[in-house]
Amino acid sequence: MLAAASRGALRTARKSLTDLAAELPEAAGIASVSEGLFSVVQLLDRSGQLRRALGDPTTAADAKASLLDALLIDQLDALPLRVLTSVVGQRWSSPRDLVDAVEVLAVQAAFLVAEADGSLDDVEDELFRFSRIVAQDPELRAVLTDRGLDADRKTALLDGLLGDRARPETVRLISNVVLAPRGRTLEDGLAEYARLAAEIRERSVARVTSAVRLTEAQEERLAAALAGTLGRQVQLQVDVDPAVLGGLVVRVGDEVIDGTIRHHLRAARVALTRQ
Repeated sequence: MLAAASRGALRTARKSLTDLAAELPEAAGIASVSEGLFSVVQLLDRSGQLRRALGDPTTAADAKASLLDALLIDQLDALPLRVLTSVVGQRWSSPRDLVDAVEVLAVQAAFLVAEADGSLDDVEDELFRFSRIVAQDPELRAVLTDRGLDADRKTALLDGLLGDRARPETVRLISNVVLAPRGRTLEDGLAEYARLAAEIRERSVARVTSAVRLTEAQEERLAAALAGTLGRQVQLQVDVDPAVLGGLVVRVGDEVIDGTIRHHLRAARVALTRQ
C-alpha cells in the first residue's frame, strides 16, 4: 500500500503517461516505454544503492536526472528515459514506493498500446484465462514458480503455452509476472495486472476545448461531473481555442457536448432564419 505522498505522485505520473500516449499517433513508441520500465524495475530491485538514490525525497530532481543520464542513456530509448526522468522527479515516500510505481507505469504502458490498437479487451481476457489455467494446473504452477528453474526454460515454456495464441502485450505481462514476481504469488501478480487493465478499460477520455486555460481545480470539477454522468472515471485532454469565445466543447467518444458561446450564437442565427 503506497503512502499518501506516493499515491499523489503516482496519480501524476499515470496521468502524464496517458497524456503522452494520447499525443502520439496510435501510441507509437509506448511499447518501448513498457519494455524499458520493466527492465528498470529489475535493475532497481537488484541495486539497493541506486534505488535509495533515486527514491530519496531530499535529492534534487536535476541531480536524479543527471544520474539517470549517466547510467542509462545508452541502455534506454529516449521515450522510456523521458518517462523515467519525470517519475523520479516526483516526491516518493520511500524508495520501494518508487520501484512499485515504475512497475505500475510499465504495465499501464502495455495496456495503452493495447487500447490504441483496440485489443485491450482481448489482453484483459487473456490474462484472466491464463490465471484460470494456472489455478487448475498445480503442476504448471509449480514449474512456473520454481526458483531453481532458469529464466530461459520458463520463457520457452511460456512461448509454447502462449505462442501466437495471445497478444504480444499479454505475453510480455505474463512473462514479467513469472520471471520477476517481486515477492508476490503468481496469482496475486496476475490479479494486480488485471485490475490495472480494468481501470484503463473503464476510463473514458474526454477531449475538452476551452476558450481559456482551465485551472487544476476547474479540471477536477469537470472530470468529477463527467464521471458522475457517465458512471466511470474520466481522463481529460484539454485544448485551448479562443475561437470558441467562451464555455466548453466536450467530446467523449462520439458524443459532443457544446456549451460554447459560439454554439449558442450559431443556434440563435439558425432560429432567426427560420422565423
